[in-house]
Amino acid sequence: MTTTWIVVAESSRARILSTHSAVEPLEEVALLEHPEARMHEQDLTSDGAGRRFANAGTRRHGMSDAVRWKDEHAGKFAREVGQHLEHARNEHEFDRLILAAPPKFLGLLRGELAPGTEAAVAHEFDKNWLHDHAKAIRRHLPEYL
Repeated sequence: MTTTWIVVAESSRARILSTHSAVEPLEEVALLEHPEARMHEQDLTSDGAGRRFANAGTRRHGMSDAVRWKDEHAGKFAREVGQHLEHARNEHEFDRLILAAPPKFLGLLRGELAPGTEAAVAHEFDKNWLHDHAKAIRRHLPEYL
């Protein structure tokens, strides 16, 4: 029996649903969360970016962080999801994967999949279905299961 995992994710949460056939309902098997990615930027940094004077004159300009902290935390979460999926693949918990995430996070997640896990990906959707009910997600997938 083939087990398909459907991973619906965004930058701070991921739900993993499972099915064994094209007709049975989806069952939620895991919820992964990374609360730091949901925090406001100012809550993630201890100091403001600061201000500096222009080279000439008395004008001041705001400085920005070279790395956006929310993006960094989204990358960390993508790595966590990738590691979770690799562990599950090694434990033979699924045979195929379907990924659904907003385009930016889907790209981050792709970059964090181990080669064996990446090979198990049957389909990808650049959609945010995280907050949809399992039945609604199921309706998006009939020809892919």
